[in-house]
Amino acid sequence: MARSLCYIVPPDDTGCRLDALAAARGLYGSRSAAARAIEEGRVFVNGAVVSKKHAVAAGDTVVYEVDDEPEEVLVYGEPIDLDIRYEDEDMLVLSKQVGLVCHPSVDHSHGTLVNALIWHCGEDRLCNVQGDAPDRLGIVHRLDRDTSGLMLAAKTDEAGSRLMEDIQSRMIDRHYIALVHGIMAHDTGMIDAPIARSADERCRMAVRDVPSAREAITTFRVLERFEHGPKDDGFTLIECKLFTGRTHQIRVHMQYTKHPIVGDPVYNAHGPKDARAQLGLKRQFLHSYEIAFEHPITGEPLRFADSLPGDLRRALDGLRDRSMGVTEAGREVYALMAESPAPSVEGEVSHD
Repeated sequence: MARSLCYIVPPDDTGCRLDALAAARGLYGSRSAAARAIEEGRVFVNGAVVSKKHAVAAGDTVVYEVDDEPEEVLVYGEPIDLDIRYEDEDMLVLSKQVGLVCHPSVDHSHGTLVNALIWHCGEDRLCNVQGDAPDRLGIVHRLDRDTSGLMLAAKTDEAGSRLMEDIQSRMIDRHYIALVHGIMAHDTGMIDAPIARSADERCRMAVRDVPSAREAITTFRVLERFEHGPKDDGFTLIECKLFTGRTHQIRVHMQYTKHPIVGDPVYNAHGPKDARAQLGLKRQFLHSYEIAFEHPITGEPLRFADSLPGDLRRALDGLRDRSMGVTEAGREVYALMAESPAPSVEGEVSHD
């Protein structure tokens, strides 16, 4: 739960940046936390959403949202299977199974990737670059619970910091495969549309032209198209590349283009009729299939590819007789996946 509080800017704070003011006056615990809240549209100056660089004036009314103190989450190791593709003393590359939440929260206090990493590596052998956050041990980036595939984890703070910096500076190539509704006309494209918290639902993100919106860029290549059927308007299999890492970025961008991801329970509400039951899916068709980067310590170039897990392969198999042809990009990606190991850990992770 969140509550709104109010702060009136005194004369001495005139001209101060909003994020610096919010941290200095204790509205938030740190400047980064303040900046994050401002970017999420949780801070208002005289009733308006402004940027973190906004200079306040004496008498301004700052209304800001703060979360109620959450219950302390006890973090401990759990024997959860991990599909590890690479590991050394600094980092790991793993293929995350569907249903595995990345870190504990009030809703998922255990059974997460962090619990699995602690069991596998030991609590004192995982990076903690996000400050006093034991529930983020080893985490440098995240995949949604129902998105499967390759991701990185770090053991040392040095490796974790460098990986996070490389992600922010777009030096890590991350490629996803998605099945979307409708037949996409163009073989390639770029979606450059800023993302912010939805004005209607805080748990959702949306493409918005507001000061709190952050740059978000996704490119795509069509791999294969499938003609329409009696209960749908066709499907397109695409490869997406992230140039930024906003929350739910691919899902939001595909909804924005009117081609929502098949099986997405959040960003498909206003799109074509959901096809999960039709294709035998229980989750969104989104898989992180390739990642390429330089080792954060040695600088060695590394590249990993991951074949589709069984549930996504079966969904595609059910569409084969409707194929309109594989593109050149599709032949390239299919060949790469054919040479890549299939996920060795599949199925839901219990959070009971």
